[in-house]
Amino acid sequence: MLDLRYLGKVTAPTPNDVERGAIRKFAEALGDSNPLYHDAEYARANGFSNVMAPPTFPLSFSCGVELKDLLGVPARQLLLADVSFEYERPLVAGDRILVTSKVSDINERPGPAGKVSVAVVEDEGRDDLGKLVYRLRKTWVLR
Repeated sequence: MLDLRYLGKVTAPTPNDVERGAIRKFAEALGDSNPLYHDAEYARANGFSNVMAPPTFPLSFSCGVELKDLLGVPARQLLLADVSFEYERPLVAGDRILVTSKVSDINERPGPAGKVSVAVVEDEGRDDLGKLVYRLRKTWVLR
């Protein structure tokens, strides 16, 4: 069982730079050749200030602490079961995003072999002006 003492734990804001090369590598790893992710001129012609990051790009960001410190168990004991994103605006190269993570839920759910422990970690990414850019919700299952 996950320790309920970790419920509500919040990390300090951690800066993450959205770099053009990192976007390109991320898109290549996905096998996505969308020119919005690779061609700055194309992106600008389509209303963006620079190349845009793929929607799942925030999964590469750091919240400044290891998962073990956030949930109290080694990462190898956790399985990422679900991910969802909400965007206020797209991420583009040149953005600096401050990421804060919060353990928003810890509970037990029925599983095929009995009850399993589940934790929900919500990330918020804000720009240098403090404006919300995205929310990312990750559901972790304790193996």
